[in-house]
Amino acid sequence: IWGLCILKRICQQCHAEMVNDCAVTVQGGMYGIKISRKGNGLFNKASAIPKAAVCPNCGGVAFYIDEYKQFKK
Repeated sequence: IWGLCILKRICQQCHAEMVNDCAVTVQGGMYGIKISRKGNGLFNKASAIPKAAVCPNCGGVAFYIDEYKQFKK
């Protein structure tokens, strides 16, 4: 597929390749968390659902979003 880029995330602690696309939820809650930025104007708001990458070697966790380009000003 053209334009599809699968980013390999590397653990900052032990430098192993991380497992991407893990869900982020709040324990005991029905909903996860959401990252948003309020912009100027009616349609200038950005929001994304975060995902996590987990290191299978040391257990390190890194959060990321796929829609990061929406947050550029």
